[in-house]
Amino acid sequence: MSAVEIAAAVRSGERRAIDVLEEHLARIDEREGQIHAFNTVLADDARAAADAVDAAVAAGGDPGPLAGVPIALKDNLCTRGVPTTCSSRILEHWKPPYDATVVSRLRAAGALIVGKTNLDEFAMGSSTENSAFGPTRNPHDLSRVPGGSSGGSAAAVAAGFATLGLGSDTGGSIRQPASLCGVVGAKPTYGAVSRYGLVAFASSLDQIGPFATTVEDAALLLSTIAGHDPCDSTSIARPFPDLRSGIDGGVDGLRVGIVEELTDVEGITDEVRDAVEAAGRALEKDGARVDRVSLPSSAYALSAYYLIAPAEASSNLARYDGVRYGLRVDAPDVETMNASTRDDGFGAEVKRRIMLGTYALSAGYYDAYYGQAQRVRTLIVRDFARAYERFDVLLAPTSPTVAFEVGARTADPLAMYLSDVCTIPSNLSGDPAISVPWGAVDGLPIGVQVLAPALQEALMFRVARAVEAVAP
Repeated sequence: MSAVEIAAAVRSGERRAIDVLEEHLARIDEREGQIHAFNTVLADDARAAADAVDAAVAAGGDPGPLAGVPIALKDNLCTRGVPTTCSSRILEHWKPPYDATVVSRLRAAGALIVGKTNLDEFAMGSSTENSAFGPTRNPHDLSRVPGGSSGGSAAAVAAGFATLGLGSDTGGSIRQPASLCGVVGAKPTYGAVSRYGLVAFASSLDQIGPFATTVEDAALLLSTIAGHDPCDSTSIARPFPDLRSGIDGGVDGLRVGIVEELTDVEGITDEVRDAVEAAGRALEKDGARVDRVSLPSSAYALSAYYLIAPAEASSNLARYDGVRYGLRVDAPDVETMNASTRDDGFGAEVKRRIMLGTYALSAGYYDAYYGQAQRVRTLIVRDFARAYERFDVLLAPTSPTVAFEVGARTADPLAMYLSDVCTIPSNLSGDPAISVPWGAVDGLPIGVQVLAPALQEALMFRVARAVEAVAP
């Protein structure tokens, strides 16, 4: 059953939330040992929440739009009294004293939090192999990665461990694993969803968004968690629409642009390129006008991203010094304690990005690297603005390839970074984008990406729904 169907059945009394939950916990018991989607399974807490939902229904109340729906949370979202590790040794035993805003909104909506999911350490990676607690496997082929960094949430939804999932997307960390796991994953407009309680990686890029098996379920979840939050200074102070309203409006008359620089370039496999072309033809058949569009500066997006994101990470992660949070390695003096704690607590990829970011921000190099990257970001924003003068939405691949084998790219950081080449431009522009499954090759899913102007999520989900309806 979809999340929409589960919530309707529980709210009407047709099904009990505890029965829905036990079905999902049984699936976790059966396959979690193979997949390792979770860092922590919260079975007892979820059962207590399910009992509360059932009691509310029995008393004639309405538990909310996600009543009885099991959901998995990426383990970089703060949950009061529950370990929030970011899949890092440095936060292994840290329990936040508060809930993230999105977590509070999920609880208020009647959702059942079944666990905290694995990720690349501090969300830095594209395969969920950088976790300090071991890799997550792709439910479609256990020899393959699920993508990253939100690979645990994507795998949990794909395996049926949870009906919905939440991830964070800094450079494609929701959409890329959604593509590789054959589920829907969306990054909202920057500021549409509160980041309060999301452990920061790169603050000008981080966004929280949904995983689901259908576009409508993703719309329901995003509508529930979005909206202004005074606890986040970057939160947009305006109402967020109900994305399910008008979702079946179709694409007749809409202008759709296929992005040349993300589709017609080296590194995009033939199967992925064919999927985007087929999606374009299908939308054209439904009445859309489809043409090519150029975003020339997006060719430099990857280089700009890997200066801006590490620079912000080097600042955000400076707080993990053995004094205030998590791991502390004792030493004869403070300086040695700080260095030893960070050396033992951080993994190789996090250390690589901290060093890269620190170098980019250092005196004498700031303008040549960080400043130049920010100028490229401005050019990309302008490219998107010009494209949206001609087109209502854009189409592109989500990932250049299908899921690759575990270990295939761990020794080559550049090859791993290229996994996000199709998703990073939207993070730099701040615009929303969504990945929708489009068939498979040799059993491995392909995702097609729908991109839209800022705060046009309703239009984006409408087109995504149309893509879903005609997908093979």
